[in-house]
Amino acid sequence: MLTLPARLLAVPLAAVLVALTPAEAAPGTLPRAAAAAGPLAADLDRLLGDARLAGAQVSALVTDPATGEVLYERASGALMLPASTQKTVTAAAALDLLGPDHRFRTEVLAVGRRTGAVVDGDLVLRGGGDPTLLPADLDALAAQVAAAGVTTVNGGLLADATRYDDVPLGPSWAWDDQAAYYSPQISALTLTTDGDYDPGTVRLTVTPGGAAGRPATVRVTPEEAPVRLTGQVGTGPAGGARTVDVARRPGGNDLVLSGSVPADAAPGDEWIAVDGPARIAAAVFAAALARHGVTVRGAVAEGPAPDGAAPLAAHDSAPLSALLTPFLKLSNNGIAEHLVKEIGKVRGGEGSWAAGTEQVRAFLHRSGLEAGEARQVDGSGLSRHNLLSARRLAALLEFARRQTWFTTWYDALPVAGDARRMVGGTLTNRLRGTAAEGRVHAKTGSMTGVDALTGYVDTPDGHPLAFAVLVDNFAGTSPRPVIDAFAVRLAGGTAAAPAAAEAPTTRTGPAGTADRHDWENTCFTEARC
Repeated sequence: MLTLPARLLAVPLAAVLVALTPAEAAPGTLPRAAAAAGPLAADLDRLLGDARLAGAQVSALVTDPATGEVLYERASGALMLPASTQKTVTAAAALDLLGPDHRFRTEVLAVGRRTGAVVDGDLVLRGGGDPTLLPADLDALAAQVAAAGVTTVNGGLLADATRYDDVPLGPSWAWDDQAAYYSPQISALTLTTDGDYDPGTVRLTVTPGGAAGRPATVRVTPEEAPVRLTGQVGTGPAGGARTVDVARRPGGNDLVLSGSVPADAAPGDEWIAVDGPARIAAAVFAAALARHGVTVRGAVAEGPAPDGAAPLAAHDSAPLSALLTPFLKLSNNGIAEHLVKEIGKVRGGEGSWAAGTEQVRAFLHRSGLEAGEARQVDGSGLSRHNLLSARRLAALLEFARRQTWFTTWYDALPVAGDARRMVGGTLTNRLRGTAAEGRVHAKTGSMTGVDALTGYVDTPDGHPLAFAVLVDNFAGTSPRPVIDAFAVRLAGGTAAAPAAAEAPTTRTGPAGTADRHDWENTCFTEARC
Protein backbone atom coordinates (compact mmCIF):
# COMPACT_ATOMS: atom_id res chain seq x y z
CA MET A 1 0.00 0.00 0.00
CA LEU A 2 1.29 3.44 -0.88
CA THR A 3 0.77 6.10 1.77
CA LEU A 4 0.25 9.69 0.79
CA PRO A 5 2.51 12.14 2.66
CA ALA A 6 0.72 15.10 4.22
CA ARG A 7 0.37 17.96 1.75
CA LEU A 8 1.36 21.40 3.00
CA LEU A 9 1.19 24.61 0.80
CA ALA A 10 2.43 25.53 -1.75
CA VAL A 11 5.10 16.83 -11.99
CA PRO A 12 14.52 6.57 -19.88
CA LEU A 13 17.80 8.32 -19.22
CA ALA A 14 18.66 11.33 -21.37
CA ALA A 15 22.06 11.84 -22.86
CA VAL A 16 24.79 13.21 -20.63
CA LEU A 17 25.36 16.87 -21.35
CA VAL A 18 28.85 17.31 -22.77
CA ALA A 19 31.14 19.83 -21.11
CA LEU A 20 32.72 22.78 -22.82
CA THR A 21 36.37 23.34 -22.06
CA PRO A 22 37.38 26.84 -20.93
CA ALA A 23 38.80 27.53 -24.39
CA GLU A 24 35.43 26.65 -25.94
CA ALA A 25 33.35 28.66 -23.50
CA ALA A 26 30.66 30.66 -25.28
CA PRO A 27 28.99 33.86 -24.11
CA GLY A 28 26.88 33.09 -21.08
CA THR A 29 29.37 30.74 -19.40
CA LEU A 30 31.22 31.89 -16.32
CA PRO A 31 34.96 32.45 -15.95
CA ARG A 32 36.77 29.98 -13.79
CA ALA A 33 38.25 31.68 -10.78
CA ALA A 34 39.41 30.97 -7.30
CA ALA A 35 37.18 32.15 -4.46
CA ALA A 36 37.52 35.87 -4.05
CA ALA A 37 39.22 37.29 -1.00
CA GLY A 38 37.72 39.91 1.28
CA PRO A 39 35.01 40.26 3.94
CA LEU A 40 32.26 38.66 1.86
CA ALA A 41 34.31 35.56 1.09
CA ALA A 42 35.44 35.27 4.70
CA ASP A 43 31.86 35.52 5.97
CA LEU A 44 30.56 32.98 3.48
CA ASP A 45 33.40 30.61 4.26
CA ARG A 46 32.52 30.88 7.94
CA LEU A 47 28.86 30.14 7.25
CA LEU A 48 29.64 27.11 5.11
CA GLY A 49 31.92 25.84 7.86
CA ASP A 50 28.86 25.35 10.09
CA ALA A 51 28.83 22.01 11.90
CA ARG A 52 25.47 21.18 10.32
CA LEU A 53 27.29 20.78 7.02
CA ALA A 54 29.86 18.33 8.40
CA GLY A 55 29.95 15.29 6.16
CA ALA A 56 27.72 16.88 3.53
CA GLN A 57 28.74 17.94 0.03
CA VAL A 58 28.49 21.70 -0.54
CA SER A 59 28.69 23.66 -3.78
CA ALA A 60 28.26 27.43 -4.05
CA LEU A 61 28.87 30.27 -6.48
CA VAL A 62 28.12 34.00 -6.35
CA THR A 63 28.60 36.22 -9.40
CA ASP A 64 27.88 39.65 -10.70
CA PRO A 65 25.52 38.71 -13.57
CA ALA A 66 26.18 41.98 -15.39
CA THR A 67 29.90 41.28 -15.76
CA GLY A 68 30.31 37.57 -15.02
CA GLU A 69 32.78 38.38 -12.23
CA VAL A 70 33.03 35.58 -9.67
CA LEU A 71 32.59 37.01 -6.16
CA TYR A 72 32.62 33.72 -4.27
CA GLU A 73 33.18 30.11 -5.24
CA ARG A 74 33.27 26.79 -3.47
CA ALA A 75 33.37 23.54 -5.48
CA SER A 76 31.19 25.25 -8.08
CA GLY A 77 31.78 22.55 -10.69
CA ALA A 78 30.78 19.67 -8.43
CA LEU A 79 27.89 17.58 -9.72
CA MET A 80 25.03 17.77 -7.24
CA LEU A 81 21.46 16.60 -6.91
CA PRO A 82 19.57 19.78 -7.82
CA ALA A 83 16.11 18.79 -6.56
CA SER A 84 13.65 21.49 -7.65
CA THR A 85 16.28 24.03 -8.66
CA GLN A 86 16.21 21.90 -11.86
CA LYS A 87 12.95 23.71 -12.64
CA THR A 88 14.84 26.91 -13.49
CA VAL A 89 16.44 25.08 -16.42
CA THR A 90 13.13 23.55 -17.51
CA ALA A 91 11.33 26.90 -17.35
CA ALA A 92 14.01 28.71 -19.36
CA ALA A 93 14.08 25.97 -21.99
CA ALA A 94 10.28 26.01 -22.28
CA LEU A 95 10.20 29.77 -22.79
CA ASP A 96 12.89 29.51 -25.44
CA LEU A 97 11.69 26.36 -27.25
CA LEU A 98 7.90 26.68 -26.92
CA GLY A 99 7.58 30.44 -26.51
CA PRO A 100 5.70 32.47 -23.86
CA ASP A 101 2.47 32.31 -25.90
CA HIS A 102 2.37 28.51 -26.18
CA ARG A 103 -0.96 26.97 -25.15
CA PHE A 104 -2.18 23.40 -24.66
CA ARG A 105 -5.33 22.47 -26.61
CA THR A 106 -7.90 19.86 -25.55
CA GLU A 107 -10.34 18.78 -28.28
CA VAL A 108 -13.57 16.87 -28.72
CA LEU A 109 -13.90 15.00 -32.04
CA ALA A 110 -16.72 13.06 -33.66
CA VAL A 111 -16.02 9.75 -35.42
CA GLY A 112 -18.32 8.44 -38.14
CA ARG A 113 -21.31 9.88 -39.92
CA ARG A 114 -23.43 12.54 -38.28
CA THR A 115 -27.13 12.76 -39.10
CA GLY A 116 -28.75 15.78 -37.53
CA ALA A 117 -28.33 15.50 -33.77
CA VAL A 118 -26.99 11.93 -33.89
CA VAL A 119 -23.35 10.86 -34.22
CA ASP A 120 -23.31 7.29 -35.54
CA GLY A 121 -19.92 6.55 -34.02
CA ASP A 122 -17.69 7.58 -31.12
CA LEU A 123 -16.83 10.85 -29.45
CA VAL A 124 -13.13 11.41 -28.73
CA LEU A 125 -11.74 13.50 -25.90
CA ARG A 126 -8.23 14.22 -27.19
CA GLY A 127 -5.69 15.47 -24.69
CA GLY A 128 -3.21 18.12 -25.71
CA GLY A 129 -0.97 17.83 -22.67
CA ASP A 130 -2.74 20.54 -20.63
CA PRO A 131 -1.55 20.24 -16.99
CA THR A 132 -4.17 22.81 -15.89
CA LEU A 133 -7.37 21.19 -17.22
CA LEU A 134 -10.16 21.59 -14.66
CA PRO A 135 -13.56 19.85 -14.32
CA ALA A 136 -15.11 23.20 -15.24
CA ASP A 137 -13.19 23.15 -18.52
CA LEU A 138 -14.61 19.72 -19.34
CA ASP A 139 -18.06 21.02 -18.49
CA ALA A 140 -17.53 23.91 -20.92
CA LEU A 141 -16.44 21.43 -23.62
CA ALA A 142 -19.60 19.39 -23.03
CA ALA A 143 -21.64 22.59 -23.38
CA GLN A 144 -19.93 23.25 -26.73
CA VAL A 145 -20.86 19.76 -27.94
CA ALA A 146 -24.48 20.33 -26.97
CA ALA A 147 -24.45 23.79 -28.59
CA ALA A 148 -23.22 22.14 -31.81
CA GLY A 149 -26.54 20.30 -31.89
CA VAL A 150 -25.40 16.84 -30.80
CA THR A 151 -27.82 15.00 -28.51
CA THR A 152 -26.98 11.33 -29.13
CA VAL A 153 -23.76 9.40 -29.65
CA ASN A 154 -24.41 5.81 -30.72
CA GLY A 155 -20.83 4.80 -30.01
CA GLY A 156 -18.71 5.31 -26.92
CA LEU A 157 -16.34 7.91 -25.51
CA LEU A 158 -12.69 7.48 -26.42
CA ALA A 159 -9.95 9.00 -24.23
CA ASP A 160 -7.02 9.90 -26.48
CA ALA A 161 -3.77 10.55 -24.59
CA THR A 162 -1.45 9.67 -27.46
CA ARG A 163 0.15 13.10 -27.81
CA TYR A 164 2.63 11.84 -25.22
CA ASP A 165 4.08 8.39 -24.71
CA ASP A 166 2.59 5.88 -22.28
CA VAL A 167 5.37 6.06 -19.68
CA PRO A 168 3.59 7.55 -16.64
CA LEU A 169 6.44 8.02 -14.13
CA GLY A 170 9.88 9.58 -14.53
CA PRO A 171 13.23 7.79 -14.35
CA SER A 172 14.04 6.55 -10.82
CA TRP A 173 11.08 8.29 -9.19
CA ALA A 174 10.51 6.75 -5.76
CA TRP A 175 8.09 3.80 -5.93
CA ASP A 176 6.58 4.69 -2.56
CA ASP A 177 5.70 8.22 -3.73
CA GLN A 178 3.27 6.98 -6.40
CA ALA A 179 0.23 8.09 -4.38
CA ALA A 180 1.73 11.48 -3.51
CA TYR A 181 0.23 14.47 -5.31
CA TYR A 182 3.72 15.77 -6.09
CA SER A 183 4.60 12.56 -7.99
CA PRO A 184 1.66 12.18 -10.41
CA GLN A 185 1.37 9.98 -13.46
CA ILE A 186 2.08 12.14 -16.52
CA SER A 187 -0.46 11.87 -19.34
CA ALA A 188 -1.44 14.04 -22.30
CA LEU A 189 -5.02 13.81 -21.00
CA THR A 190 -5.24 14.55 -17.32
CA LEU A 191 -7.24 16.57 -14.83
CA THR A 192 -6.53 18.85 -11.90
CA THR A 193 -8.90 20.08 -9.21
CA ASP A 194 -7.99 23.67 -8.39
CA GLY A 195 -5.85 26.68 -9.24
CA ASP A 196 -2.67 25.08 -7.90
CA TYR A 197 -2.84 22.90 -11.02
CA ASP A 198 -1.52 19.58 -9.78
CA PRO A 199 -2.40 17.28 -12.70
CA GLY A 200 -3.41 13.68 -12.24
CA THR A 201 -4.89 14.15 -8.78
CA VAL A 202 -8.20 14.09 -6.95
CA ARG A 203 -8.99 16.14 -3.86
CA LEU A 204 -10.61 14.77 -0.73
CA THR A 205 -12.33 17.28 1.57
CA VAL A 206 -12.62 15.98 5.13
CA THR A 207 -15.20 17.53 7.46
CA PRO A 208 -15.49 16.46 11.12
CA GLY A 209 -18.69 14.84 12.38
CA GLY A 210 -20.96 16.68 14.75
CA ALA A 211 -19.17 15.40 17.84
CA ALA A 212 -16.18 13.35 18.94
CA GLY A 213 -16.60 9.69 18.13
CA ARG A 214 -18.64 10.21 14.98
CA PRO A 215 -17.24 9.52 11.51
CA ALA A 216 -16.03 12.46 9.47
CA THR A 217 -17.51 13.05 6.03
CA VAL A 218 -15.25 12.79 2.98
CA ARG A 219 -16.13 14.41 -0.33
CA VAL A 220 -14.21 13.67 -3.55
CA THR A 221 -13.49 16.34 -6.19
CA PRO A 222 -14.32 15.78 -8.99
CA GLU A 223 -17.26 13.82 -7.63
CA GLU A 224 -17.57 11.74 -10.81
CA ALA A 225 -14.01 10.44 -10.54
CA PRO A 226 -14.13 6.62 -10.44
CA VAL A 227 -12.26 6.15 -7.17
CA ARG A 228 -13.36 3.86 -4.34
CA LEU A 229 -13.16 4.91 -0.69
CA THR A 230 -12.70 2.36 2.07
CA GLY A 231 -11.85 2.80 5.73
CA GLN A 232 -12.92 5.78 7.75
CA VAL A 233 -11.74 9.08 9.20
CA GLY A 234 -12.97 9.58 12.73
CA THR A 235 -13.77 12.72 14.71
CA GLY A 236 -11.56 13.33 17.72
CA PRO A 237 -11.84 15.68 20.68
CA ALA A 238 -11.86 19.41 20.04
CA GLY A 239 -8.37 20.89 20.04
CA GLY A 240 -6.73 17.57 19.24
CA ALA A 241 -4.33 16.65 16.45
CA ARG A 242 -5.27 16.11 12.83
CA THR A 243 -4.03 12.66 11.81
CA VAL A 244 -5.85 12.09 8.50
CA ASP A 245 -4.11 9.66 6.18
CA VAL A 246 -5.06 8.55 2.68
CA ALA A 247 -3.44 5.54 1.01
CA ARG A 248 -3.84 4.23 -2.54
CA ARG A 249 -3.38 0.60 -3.43
CA PRO A 250 -0.89 0.12 -6.30
CA GLY A 251 -2.35 -0.39 -9.76
CA GLY A 252 -5.78 1.01 -9.03
CA ASN A 253 -7.83 3.75 -7.43
CA ASP A 254 -8.88 2.18 -4.14
CA LEU A 255 -8.28 4.89 -1.54
CA VAL A 256 -8.00 3.77 2.08
CA LEU A 257 -8.89 6.32 4.77
CA SER A 258 -7.66 6.38 8.35
CA GLY A 259 -6.93 8.79 11.20
CA SER A 260 -9.07 11.52 12.69
CA VAL A 261 -9.84 15.24 12.70
CA PRO A 262 -10.62 17.40 15.75
CA ALA A 263 -14.32 18.05 16.30
CA ASP A 264 -13.76 21.81 16.07
CA ALA A 265 -11.64 21.71 12.90
CA ALA A 266 -12.66 23.43 9.67
CA PRO A 267 -12.97 21.26 6.56
CA GLY A 268 -9.52 20.32 5.28
CA ASP A 269 -8.23 18.92 2.01
CA GLU A 270 -6.00 16.02 1.04
CA TRP A 271 -4.72 15.48 -2.51
CA ILE A 272 -3.74 12.13 -3.98
CA ALA A 273 -2.33 11.05 -7.34
CA VAL A 274 -4.56 8.68 -9.28
CA ASP A 275 -3.85 5.70 -11.48
CA GLY A 276 -4.79 6.20 -15.16
CA PRO A 277 -5.42 9.97 -15.37
CA ALA A 278 -6.91 9.73 -18.90
CA ARG A 279 -9.63 7.35 -17.70
CA ILE A 280 -10.46 9.68 -14.82
CA ALA A 281 -10.76 12.67 -17.18
CA ALA A 282 -12.96 10.74 -19.61
CA ALA A 283 -15.31 9.63 -16.83
CA VAL A 284 -15.71 13.21 -15.64
CA PHE A 285 -16.33 14.37 -19.21
CA ALA A 286 -18.97 11.64 -19.74
CA ALA A 287 -20.86 12.95 -16.72
CA ALA A 288 -20.60 16.51 -18.04
CA LEU A 289 -22.05 15.42 -21.39
CA ALA A 290 -24.99 13.81 -19.61
CA ARG A 291 -25.66 16.99 -17.64
CA HIS A 292 -25.81 18.91 -20.92
CA GLY A 293 -28.25 16.50 -22.49
CA VAL A 294 -25.83 14.50 -24.63
CA THR A 295 -26.43 10.74 -24.40
CA VAL A 296 -23.44 8.48 -25.06
CA ARG A 297 -24.70 4.93 -25.56
CA GLY A 298 -21.35 3.15 -25.47
CA ALA A 299 -18.64 2.76 -22.85
CA VAL A 300 -15.56 4.80 -22.02
CA ALA A 301 -12.36 3.42 -23.56
CA GLU A 302 -8.82 4.59 -24.30
CA GLY A 303 -7.12 4.92 -27.66
CA PRO A 304 -6.13 7.25 -30.50
CA ALA A 305 -8.63 9.24 -32.53
CA PRO A 306 -8.97 7.70 -35.99
CA ASP A 307 -8.06 9.67 -39.08
CA GLY A 308 -10.87 11.84 -40.35
CA ALA A 309 -12.46 12.54 -36.96
CA ALA A 310 -14.31 15.85 -37.13
CA PRO A 311 -13.72 18.60 -34.53
CA LEU A 312 -16.68 19.58 -32.36
CA ALA A 313 -15.20 21.57 -29.49
CA ALA A 314 -11.88 22.83 -28.14
CA HIS A 315 -10.39 24.37 -25.01
CA ASP A 316 -7.07 26.24 -24.86
CA SER A 317 -5.05 26.62 -21.68
CA ALA A 318 -3.64 29.91 -20.46
CA PRO A 319 -0.34 30.81 -22.17
CA LEU A 320 2.93 29.41 -20.89
CA SER A 321 3.87 32.85 -19.55
CA ALA A 322 0.93 32.61 -17.11
CA LEU A 323 1.58 28.98 -16.20
CA LEU A 324 5.10 29.83 -15.01
CA THR A 325 3.69 31.40 -11.85
CA PRO A 326 2.14 28.26 -10.32
CA PHE A 327 4.97 26.22 -11.83
CA LEU A 328 7.86 28.02 -10.15
CA LYS A 329 6.16 29.69 -7.19
CA LEU A 330 4.65 26.41 -5.96
CA SER A 331 7.39 24.15 -7.34
CA ASN A 332 4.78 22.22 -9.34
CA ASN A 333 6.24 18.91 -10.48
CA GLY A 334 3.38 17.98 -12.78
CA ILE A 335 3.67 21.15 -14.83
CA ALA A 336 7.44 20.61 -15.09
CA GLU A 337 7.04 17.15 -16.59
CA HIS A 338 4.31 18.23 -19.01
CA LEU A 339 6.63 20.96 -20.26
CA VAL A 340 9.44 18.49 -20.90
CA LYS A 341 7.19 16.10 -22.82
CA GLU A 342 5.64 19.01 -24.72
CA ILE A 343 9.09 20.26 -25.69
CA GLY A 344 9.87 16.77 -26.94
CA LYS A 345 6.67 16.63 -28.97
CA VAL A 346 6.88 20.13 -30.48
CA ARG A 347 10.62 20.25 -31.15
CA GLY A 348 11.52 16.57 -31.48
CA GLY A 349 8.34 14.90 -32.70
CA GLU A 350 7.96 12.65 -29.64
CA GLY A 351 6.27 13.43 -26.33
CA SER A 352 8.68 11.60 -24.05
CA TRP A 353 11.19 12.39 -21.33
CA ALA A 354 14.07 11.25 -23.54
CA ALA A 355 13.03 13.47 -26.46
CA GLY A 356 12.26 16.45 -24.24
CA THR A 357 15.47 16.38 -22.24
CA GLU A 358 17.45 15.97 -25.46
CA GLN A 359 15.89 19.20 -26.73
CA VAL A 360 16.73 20.90 -23.42
CA ARG A 361 20.33 19.72 -23.80
CA ALA A 362 20.44 21.17 -27.31
CA PHE A 363 19.08 24.49 -26.00
CA LEU A 364 21.80 24.62 -23.35
CA HIS A 365 24.47 23.81 -25.94
CA ARG A 366 23.30 26.51 -28.37
CA SER A 367 23.13 29.02 -25.54
CA GLY A 368 26.66 28.31 -24.33
CA LEU A 369 25.43 27.10 -20.94
CA GLU A 370 27.27 23.81 -20.70
CA ALA A 371 29.63 25.11 -18.04
CA GLY A 372 30.72 21.67 -16.86
CA GLU A 373 29.08 18.28 -17.16
CA ALA A 374 25.51 17.67 -16.05
CA ARG A 375 22.66 15.22 -16.49
CA GLN A 376 18.94 15.93 -16.73
CA VAL A 377 16.38 13.12 -17.02
CA ASP A 378 13.18 14.88 -15.97
CA GLY A 379 11.80 18.40 -15.67
CA SER A 380 11.06 18.73 -11.97
CA GLY A 381 14.15 17.40 -10.24
CA LEU A 382 12.30 14.48 -8.62
CA SER A 383 14.72 11.96 -10.08
CA ARG A 384 17.94 11.19 -8.25
CA HIS A 385 19.59 10.62 -11.64
CA ASN A 386 19.71 14.39 -12.21
CA LEU A 387 23.10 16.05 -11.70
CA LEU A 388 23.75 19.77 -11.90
CA SER A 389 26.41 22.20 -10.75
CA ALA A 390 26.29 25.63 -9.16
CA ARG A 391 28.38 26.82 -12.11
CA ARG A 392 25.70 25.82 -14.61
CA LEU A 393 22.92 27.40 -12.52
CA ALA A 394 24.85 30.66 -12.26
CA ALA A 395 25.51 30.63 -16.01
CA LEU A 396 21.77 30.24 -16.59
CA LEU A 397 21.03 33.16 -14.24
CA GLU A 398 23.45 35.33 -16.21
CA PHE A 399 22.11 34.18 -19.59
CA ALA A 400 18.45 34.69 -18.66
CA ARG A 401 18.95 38.39 -17.95
CA ARG A 402 19.67 38.99 -21.64
CA GLN A 403 16.58 37.22 -22.97
CA THR A 404 13.30 38.78 -24.07
CA TRP A 405 11.45 36.44 -21.69
CA PHE A 406 13.53 37.37 -18.64
CA THR A 407 10.87 39.42 -16.84
CA THR A 408 8.35 36.59 -17.12
CA TRP A 409 10.88 34.09 -15.77
CA TYR A 410 12.18 36.37 -13.00
CA ASP A 411 8.71 37.36 -11.79
CA ALA A 412 7.76 33.68 -11.50
CA LEU A 413 10.58 32.96 -9.01
CA PRO A 414 9.51 32.86 -5.34
CA VAL A 415 10.13 36.10 -3.42
CA ALA A 416 11.61 35.79 0.05
CA GLY A 417 9.21 36.37 2.92
CA ASP A 418 6.30 37.65 0.84
CA ALA A 419 3.05 36.52 2.49
CA ARG A 420 1.13 36.52 -0.81
CA ARG A 421 1.07 32.88 -1.81
CA MET A 422 1.45 33.44 -5.54
CA VAL A 423 4.32 35.85 -4.92
CA GLY A 424 6.28 34.29 -2.07
CA GLY A 425 5.53 30.72 -3.07
CA THR A 426 7.93 28.28 -1.42
CA LEU A 427 9.85 31.21 0.10
CA THR A 428 6.78 32.74 1.79
CA ASN A 429 7.80 31.52 5.23
CA ARG A 430 11.54 31.88 4.80
CA LEU A 431 13.83 34.89 5.36
CA ARG A 432 11.06 36.98 6.94
CA GLY A 433 12.32 39.86 9.02
CA THR A 434 15.82 39.68 7.53
CA ALA A 435 17.76 41.85 5.11
CA ALA A 436 16.82 39.34 2.38
CA GLU A 437 13.05 39.75 2.74
CA GLY A 438 11.62 40.95 -0.57
CA ARG A 439 15.09 41.17 -2.10
CA VAL A 440 15.72 37.52 -2.94
CA HIS A 441 14.01 36.05 -6.01
CA ALA A 442 15.08 32.42 -6.01
CA LYS A 443 14.07 28.83 -6.65
CA THR A 444 14.11 26.41 -3.78
CA GLY A 445 14.97 22.73 -4.02
CA SER A 446 14.46 20.03 -1.40
CA MET A 447 14.33 16.28 -1.07
CA THR A 448 15.59 13.89 1.55
CA GLY A 449 19.26 14.71 2.12
CA VAL A 450 19.18 17.64 -0.34
CA ASP A 451 18.53 21.36 0.12
CA ALA A 452 19.32 24.08 -2.42
CA LEU A 453 18.58 27.67 -3.37
CA THR A 454 19.44 29.55 -6.56
CA GLY A 455 18.45 32.94 -7.92
CA TYR A 456 19.08 36.64 -7.52
CA VAL A 457 19.58 38.92 -4.55
CA ASP A 458 19.68 42.72 -4.52
CA THR A 459 22.52 44.19 -2.46
CA PRO A 460 21.80 47.20 -0.21
CA ASP A 461 22.70 49.57 -3.06
CA GLY A 462 20.27 47.79 -5.41
CA HIS A 463 22.87 45.88 -7.43
CA PRO A 464 21.74 42.33 -8.36
CA LEU A 465 23.90 39.31 -7.65
CA ALA A 466 23.35 35.78 -8.94
CA PHE A 467 23.93 32.88 -6.59
CA ALA A 468 23.53 29.13 -6.23
CA VAL A 469 23.97 27.04 -3.07
CA LEU A 470 23.50 23.27 -3.18
CA VAL A 471 23.89 20.91 -0.22
CA ASP A 472 23.73 17.15 -0.76
CA ASN A 473 24.12 14.05 1.38
CA PHE A 474 23.29 15.50 4.76
CA ALA A 475 21.64 13.52 7.53
CA GLY A 476 20.18 14.72 10.77
CA THR A 477 19.96 18.45 11.34
CA SER A 478 18.84 20.41 8.28
CA PRO A 479 21.31 22.87 6.74
CA ARG A 480 18.49 25.20 5.65
CA PRO A 481 19.31 27.89 8.28
CA VAL A 482 22.84 28.04 6.85
CA ILE A 483 21.53 28.39 3.29
CA ASP A 484 19.18 31.16 4.38
CA ALA A 485 21.99 32.92 6.25
CA PHE A 486 24.07 32.76 3.04
CA ALA A 487 21.31 34.69 1.22
CA VAL A 488 20.97 37.16 4.09
CA ARG A 489 24.69 37.93 3.98
CA LEU A 490 24.51 38.59 0.24
CA ALA A 491 21.65 40.99 0.92
CA GLY A 492 23.81 42.93 3.36
CA GLY A 493 22.75 41.30 6.60
CA THR A 494 24.86 39.70 9.29
CA ALA A 495 26.71 36.45 8.60
CA ALA A 496 25.16 34.31 11.31
CA ALA A 497 22.97 31.24 10.98
CA PRO A 498 20.22 30.54 13.56
CA ALA A 499 21.18 28.03 16.22
CA ALA A 500 18.47 25.56 15.17
CA ALA A 501 16.11 25.03 12.29
CA GLU A 502 12.53 26.10 12.83
CA ALA A 503 9.71 24.18 11.23
CA PRO A 504 7.93 26.22 8.58
CA THR A 505 4.84 28.06 9.71
CA THR A 506 1.74 26.28 8.40
CA ARG A 507 -0.12 28.60 6.10
CA THR A 508 -3.82 29.06 6.53
CA GLY A 509 -6.39 29.46 3.83
CA PRO A 510 -9.96 30.80 3.83
CA ALA A 511 -11.77 30.64 7.16
CA GLY A 512 -8.61 29.48 8.90
CA THR A 513 -8.34 26.18 7.04
CA ALA A 514 -4.88 24.69 6.83
CA ASP A 515 -3.22 25.11 3.45
CA ARG A 516 -1.39 21.81 3.10
CA HIS A 517 0.33 22.40 -0.20
CA ASP A 518 4.11 22.70 -0.17
CA TRP A 519 5.79 19.40 -0.91
CA GLU A 520 9.25 20.87 -0.40
CA ASN A 521 8.42 21.78 3.18
CA THR A 522 7.01 18.27 3.61
CA CYS A 523 10.47 17.06 2.66
CA PHE A 524 12.03 19.50 5.13
CA THR A 525 9.83 18.62 8.09
CA GLU A 526 9.17 14.93 7.49
CA ALA A 527 11.94 13.73 5.11
CA ARG A 528 9.34 11.76 3.14
CA CYS A 529 10.32 12.33 -0.46
